[in-house]
Amino acid sequence: MTSTATPPRLAIPGQPLGPASRYRPGPGTHLHNGHLYASLLGHVRITAPARAPGPVKRLTKITPAPAPAELPTVSVLPPSSSASSAASPSGQEGAGAEQKQRRREVLPEVGNVVLCRVLRITPRQAVVTILVCGETVLEAEWQGVIRVQDVRATEKDRVKIYESFRPGDIVRAEVISLGDQANYYLSTAKNELGVVLATSETGNTMQPVSWKEMRDPVTGVSEWRKVAQPQPQ
Repeated sequence: MTSTATPPRLAIPGQPLGPASRYRPGPGTHLHNGHLYASLLGHVRITAPARAPGPVKRLTKITPAPAPAELPTVSVLPPSSSASSAASPSGQEGAGAEQKQRRREVLPEVGNVVLCRVLRITPRQAVVTILVCGETVLEAEWQGVIRVQDVRATEKDRVKIYESFRPGDIVRAEVISLGDQANYYLSTAKNELGVVLATSETGNTMQPVSWKEMRDPVTGVSEWRKVAQPQPQ
């Protein structure tokens, strides 16, 4: 990602937001190798730096060099916080309620790319809750399953669910079927689909090291995952 890139309006965990030379890290972000990344799912907010009160003095040769300019702060707000901060008095409250109602009516459809959290795993499938459909944060959480045959496009007979997902993982997947009355059927059988955020057994956010492995940067311990290939920025 170049330094001229603009942060997205909606961020998913692990998504690049911009270089540290251009933004300061705020709530919901973390700094890694000189770049800021989203730490949670939510809406991106950029806050301009506060200006010092009083007139600006003209610089002369005897004045010290000016202090470095303050950088704007980039933050990621959870959907509930974003909705609360967006509320305004009078008629705009009604518009906000109407917008929330429209979001509540969004339903995942076949072909949609969704973001979901793993609830539990069995030898045959991972049960997830769908949080985001496309770029829309869902008000209602819909349940889905990733069956063992839908994890990868190749070597399906060698796939093990516990080596692909763990409870709590954030996964990017595609809706392949409306399934039954209880679940959507999802797939991660593309390079760009799979785990985008995972926490190690010791509670640290892990980093991908290959398409099937993530590593705890603190302990150095690796764990198996079906890792999503980073999307180009």
